[in-house]
Amino acid sequence: MLTLTPVAISKVKDIIAERDAALGLRITVVGGGCSGFQYQMTLDKQKNDDDEALDLEGLKVLVDSQSMIFLDGATVDYVEAADGAGFTFDNPNAMSDCSSCGGGCSGH
Repeated sequence: MLTLTPVAISKVKDIIAERDAALGLRITVVGGGCSGFQYQMTLDKQKNDDDEALDLEGLKVLVDSQSMIFLDGATVDYVEAADGAGFTFDNPNAMSDCSSCGGGCSGH
């Protein structure tokens, strides 16, 4: 199951309230090479047929079935630091380095 921290949920709700046009948050996993995954977060106005719709403290989160496979057990947080702020993913399914592909991250 995908989890968002209370801070992340609050931040997304604030963003949706400012824009006032979204059904919920869509999270998609896209190819990230040998070192792991890349994530896209967008506001979406509609649910697609292959989406799982999660209700996290009143926030609707839409994830397509393919991405959900890679997000199982992941946690999304929102972090503010001196060098900036943004959403972070802690995903146990992602590799932390390139050791499993037998080489460096040279873009192969």
